[in-house]
Amino acid sequence: MDWAHELRCFFGGAFLTNAIPHFVSGVMGRPFQSPFAKPSGEGLSSSTVNVVWGFFNGVVAWVLLKHGQGFDPRDLQSVAAAGLGMLLLALFAGHHFGRFNGGNSPDSKP
Repeated sequence: MDWAHELRCFFGGAFLTNAIPHFVSGVMGRPFQSPFAKPSGEGLSSSTVNVVWGFFNGVVAWVLLKHGQGFDPRDLQSVAAAGLGMLLLALFAGHHFGRFNGGNSPDSKP
């Protein structure tokens, strides 16, 4: 087991997951929380900022997944590492952004 490779896959999955909401919100013309807002991670950034931030995260994910041995979808360890990175970041983001968008309570409305 190559821990460096698995770590790259883990973070590649995390960056890929982070790219999706930013890029999609930006393309839809909607503001979304980003690290560049005030307060950071809580305030809303413009759709343009989110497109750029999402694209950047996608590029980082691609570099991490293609670096070294590269990501092989037939390698269970690589898939598990990337999937775990995706799942953990998705759970964190869902909980964090749910505070602002009504997603943490089954009774709340956005």
